[in-house]
Amino acid sequence: MAHPLPIHPAAQIGVVHLKVRDLDRSLAFYQEVIGFRVLRQSGSIAELTADGQHPLLILEANARYRVLPEQSVSGLYHFAILVPNQVTLGLALRNLIRHQIPVGQGDHLVSEALYLSDPDQNGIEIYADRPRETWEKTTSGEIRMTTDPVDIENLLTLSEQAEWHGLPEGTRIGHVHFHVGDLQQAEQFYCGILGFEVTLHFGASALFISAGGYHHHIGLNLWAGKGAPPAPEDAVGIRYFTTELPDVPALEAVESRLAEAKVTYVREGNELRLSDPFGIGIRLTVTN
Repeated sequence: MAHPLPIHPAAQIGVVHLKVRDLDRSLAFYQEVIGFRVLRQSGSIAELTADGQHPLLILEANARYRVLPEQSVSGLYHFAILVPNQVTLGLALRNLIRHQIPVGQGDHLVSEALYLSDPDQNGIEIYADRPRETWEKTTSGEIRMTTDPVDIENLLTLSEQAEWHGLPEGTRIGHVHFHVGDLQQAEQFYCGILGFEVTLHFGASALFISAGGYHHHIGLNLWAGKGAPPAPEDAVGIRYFTTELPDVPALEAVESRLAEAKVTYVREGNELRLSDPFGIGIRLTVTN
């Protein structure tokens, strides 16, 4: 379902906006356990950064938000923090162990990943990519990904002489991964309209898509069940994620496709605001 005009190859995932219940508790977790720093804070909203300049994560707190049963609605499966290298990933692992955080893990060939949840059960991945030239293609031309055990000992050995100082400069949000209610509808929207390109069909239950040949900027899955309803407004989870585009023409190319497909959106300056068919908020912005 390739679109004749794919999204700009330099498109990347930017800020992720999460809903949480207790800001103090979440700030302690995201700083001490994950390694973000607070960039600015106003009332019940805080912006977190790795480099001290650019926000990567926005936390919005409300004690009335509910934690829903796992895999019951469309919405966040996890957001993924991309660290610069294996040493940084090893340091992150050491810090998670120090805080006695339960951690899942997966070697996906293109990357090594650690999985955990925040205090509101929002899913988090922390990962490091392998060099792009080592990524393999399947016979059908898709990027080969799997889930093997991570060599934990190697990560711990590599990071043995290094010191953890939180998330380093160069950290970014690498991808986002969502539960959706209909995979074909998701592909039609994200690829057919927004212009992302399929990198891997993972059986009949998941789909990975990206810009510019990256292994994936967005994961989409049916693991909450076909027809999984949108998350209600009063649930924790994701409010929106941002896709950063390099220039105004790249933004306007997406805007013209949205208009053509009669998708409802709002443009404010160089930002488009909309929701996907499953209630997940999306913002497309120009970085320069």
